[in-house]
Amino acid sequence: MFRNMFKKTYAKIEPESEKIDIPKGLWKKCRICKEPIFAEDVKANLYTCPKCGGYFRVHAYRRIEMLVDDGSFIEWNKTMPISNPLDFPDYEIKLEEERQKCKLNEAVVTGEATIGNVRIAIAVCDARFMMSSMGRVVGEKITAAIENATKEKMPIVIFSCSGGARMQEGLISLMQMAKTSAALKRHHEAGQLFISFLTDPTMGGVSASFAMLGDIILAEPKALIGFAGPRVIAQTIGAKLPEGFQSAEFLLEHGFIDAIVERTEQRSVLKRILRAHTSGFKKVSRIESKDDSVENKKEKHQKVKEPKSAWDSVVLSRRPDRPTAKDYIDRLFSFFLEMHGDRLSGDDGAIIGGIANYYGRPVVVVAQQKGKNLKENKIRNFGMPNPCGYRKALRLMKHAKKFDMPIICIVDTPGAFCGIEAEEKGQAEAIARALFEMSDITVPILSLVIGEGGSGGALALAVANEVWMMEHSIYSILSPEGFASILYKDAKKSKEAAEVMKITSKELFALGVIDRVIKEDIPLTVDGMDTVVEDLTSNIDDFFEKYTSKSKAEIAEDRYNRFRKF
Repeated sequence: MFRNMFKKTYAKIEPESEKIDIPKGLWKKCRICKEPIFAEDVKANLYTCPKCGGYFRVHAYRRIEMLVDDGSFIEWNKTMPISNPLDFPDYEIKLEEERQKCKLNEAVVTGEATIGNVRIAIAVCDARFMMSSMGRVVGEKITAAIENATKEKMPIVIFSCSGGARMQEGLISLMQMAKTSAALKRHHEAGQLFISFLTDPTMGGVSASFAMLGDIILAEPKALIGFAGPRVIAQTIGAKLPEGFQSAEFLLEHGFIDAIVERTEQRSVLKRILRAHTSGFKKVSRIESKDDSVENKKEKHQKVKEPKSAWDSVVLSRRPDRPTAKDYIDRLFSFFLEMHGDRLSGDDGAIIGGIANYYGRPVVVVAQQKGKNLKENKIRNFGMPNPCGYRKALRLMKHAKKFDMPIICIVDTPGAFCGIEAEEKGQAEAIARALFEMSDITVPILSLVIGEGGSGGALALAVANEVWMMEHSIYSILSPEGFASILYKDAKKSKEAAEVMKITSKELFALGVIDRVIKEDIPLTVDGMDTVVEDLTSNIDDFFEKYTSKSKAEIAEDRYNRFRKF
């Protein structure tokens, strides 16, 4: 669904002097591949180059037409009087010229429509009009659209494209940053959804206000996104900027956007997001696996003896062929939109999370993810989250709270990453904040330990109303090796340590630390997950049914009392 990093580049129409001598309007020239392209082919290809895949900018009305249900768009504030608050010389003449050239009243089009039959407010910037810079009229149209969305209890979708503030309007232009942001704060407090979609370019006062305030922030591939322009930065610091600096991919890597979405996927992705945040999801039937039977799959497994000791469970929990969190996500949910980043410093591969559809019910999933080989484990940091991972997890949980979605956490980590960078970025504070905030989240939280549940790094995803364990997973104060090193001064005594630590599902169920044990095959592998998934779905159904009748206050109180008893 989402593009790989650094594969495509935006294409823009070259200045008139660089165009080839062909009939006006019949052809366009791609800046990337330099080839002339039949204009109708560009339009039919969603304004991408059919030869190299480069992106052209899209006019506002065409963008709306590509996204919304046919015939559903109703425009708001189509015409507004010219504003020249500074009496800037010839500014009114310039605005009138832009109106005549672009056939637009101003640089943004706003209104209401439906996407997948979900009613929304929508605003789309158009770069043809003074590079969609934000003056008073642009700020007013966007603010009015947000206010209407708040009043009508509608989600709002804003497609940003802007060079920044409107210079001819001086500080009045700057005030639009505060005005649009304040309106979004009211929309947020009213519990409504804001999807911000960043396109090329989104810079300056627009990026530093409404564009970066979305509940979900998406971007087009290779869009230029930033505050100060790259040339200004390069001149200021006197150094060459790194490749891909201020691109959508750069922001994804550094934790500031949720996903990069290809133009061909944008309508379908928006439909799914909107339905997940409204009552639009329909019940879907459970489809039985068409693969080999469970019995046949068992025959393919390498025989492993029945565990007789705690250490045997340790070994099973660490098997490289044991299902990871992503395997459970793929089996349990018919749709999963991964959301990236902590909106502060990074996107930790050891934590994955996002919005999912559990048999018609929208949920938020947060999981610790290990790799299945050395290459994947380097990307996932061997399932050991950094501070930005825990902050990403907490951001997603707060999203679930705002939109009243149950949370399913999947725990599988040797422990939080211990390293210099993790300490510098506040590992302890990040875990503490997760425990603090999870304690009174007002939606049901279910945590499932599927492999290793190591120390506070695991607990940060297990402050739940119920905690379940796979039969041969482990949940412990630290690893048996670490326990033996500290208490016995000998890491080789890890097997003995495992026996006294009470780390198996059976022992922890007896202690009341966990609430349910999910039976599993020996060994449990991806090919043999059918029985486990069926057991999980049955129990998850019961979990949701149990909490459906409880108030938000009761859900939070139950969680408090669960941990108060220890």
